[in-house]
This record gives sequence, C-alpha cells and structure tokens, in this order.
Amino acid sequence: MATLTIRRIDDRLKQALRHRAARHGRSMEAEVRAILDEVLRADEAPTRGLGTRVHQRFADDHVDLPRPARHDAARAADLPT
Repeated sequence: MATLTIRRIDDRLKQALRHRAARHGRSMEAEVRAILDEVLRADEAPTRGLGTRVHQRFADDHVDLPRPARHDAARAADLPT
C-alpha cells in the first residue's frame, strides 16, 4: 500500500479530525482512510435523476386508493358568446 503525507493542516481541522476519529473508535489515520474511501466511492457511483431515486424509494410501497364515485355527469362549459 502507498503512503500519503499531508503537511500544513490547520490546527482546528486536525482537532476536528481527532474528535471524529474518537467518536468512531478509530485512529486519526484510519478515520482519514474512511473519509477518503467514502468520498471517492460516492464519486464513482452513477448519478441518478430525482425521478429515478423517488421511484426506487417507493417502488415496493403499493397503495391502492379508492376512486371516488362521480355523481354528476360531465356538462359543457357555459362560455359567453
């Protein structure tokens, strides 16, 4: 495996990374690997449109709603002449 060295990291960023790593029970190095892996995998994922994502989200949720009965017959519009 390759080694990557990053220099001149802002102290606040390093502290935030340290806290995040602690929350996840990892070393800072392991946390950076996890972050890079997550971000780069997201870039590789094919992008899908909103309609496709909504369809996939609700594809298994079949809901049959009753259609209300129509009591009035359709009538022509009364337009001024």
